[in-house]
Amino acid sequence: MQYTFLPPAKINLGLFIKGKRPDGYHLLETLMYPLPQLCDTLQLTESAGELSLEMEGIEIEGDIQTNLCIKAYRLLQKRFPDLSPVHIFLKKNIPAGAGLGGGSSDAAATLKGVNSLFNLGLSIAELAEMAAQLGADVPFFLYEKPMLATGIGTDLHEFDIDLPYRIELITPPIHSSTVAAYKALDYTKCDASRDLGEILSLPVDTWQKYLENDLEVPVFSLYPELAKIKAELYEKGAVYAAMSGSGSAVFGLFE
Repeated sequence: MQYTFLPPAKINLGLFIKGKRPDGYHLLETLMYPLPQLCDTLQLTESAGELSLEMEGIEIEGDIQTNLCIKAYRLLQKRFPDLSPVHIFLKKNIPAGAGLGGGSSDAAATLKGVNSLFNLGLSIAELAEMAAQLGADVPFFLYEKPMLATGIGTDLHEFDIDLPYRIELITPPIHSSTVAAYKALDYTKCDASRDLGEILSLPVDTWQKYLENDLEVPVFSLYPELAKIKAELYEKGAVYAAMSGSGSAVFGLFE
């Protein structure tokens, strides 16, 4: 039996830094919005041999054993030691280092797929608890709907939002490091009193003034060309434009 998924990218509508925990993790508030217009392809097939991963499309550097799909399977295998091996075919269309969550989306699809393939019976809530061990963005992709993320990004709340706009996505050939973005951030200059839900409820044509991504300041200082892309989207008539997550992708909403 084979399961095929189309793990989508995501964009962030606003990203407010609310503070920093003693362990170094930043507290944040962001609306993660699925973007199915850009997706990877993931196929899971029960294997008679060993766990394997075959990749096509955009090349992802690094040891294959560090791939989040492999890590997702291994996490399930810890809970189910007799889990049969699978062959994972992954076609990468979502660039890495773009703030679009491609790897996290693939990991979530692997969790859901293996759960279905072998009838493990895990609920979405149980999968989400495991997903959080793989990365802060991974639980979001289990739900396939806009979610307001708080805490370190793993506390998710459904958020009803109507976004009847064309989304233009620009993905420059820049790998933006999340670690570098937060290292360059002065979180004490971020206004922790802002309420993202209230701002998202305002008319979209006011978002340019109020809906900020606090990581734009440090990332634009590292990559000034991203600020130019954002400005160009506004020049083209975007109602709202912003960087997604820690970049480097930039998107605009158009009527």
